[in-house]
Amino acid sequence: MTFVFPHDFTWGAATASYQVEGAVREDGRTPSIWDTFCALPGTVRDHSSGEVACDEYHRYPEDIKLLKELGVNAYRFSISWSRIFPEYDGKVNQKGISHYLNVLDALRDADITPVVTMY
Repeated sequence: MTFVFPHDFTWGAATASYQVEGAVREDGRTPSIWDTFCALPGTVRDHSSGEVACDEYHRYPEDIKLLKELGVNAYRFSISWSRIFPEYDGKVNQKGISHYLNVLDALRDADITPVVTMY
């Protein structure tokens, strides 16, 4: 038996900002709760963290190209609160906003629907 997906089926991929972005000390980003947690002795067996992760912060154009080559037409990603509101005082970090706007533009240019989660 062969199953064929409908022509309008949405193929997607998903990530979480801490798991892929890296660049934890760049462009005004401050530590998130995950940065703080991973830095506590004994919490992560191999002492790994999201400091570099997949470096999507710098490599998102390559990552989006790979998504397109895979035939993905939707991408769920999260926006790091500590990148857009680094001091938790309501002041917006424009560099963080610009980064995410660039990601959104690149996804749209690749005909990939962005699906955003705020974390």
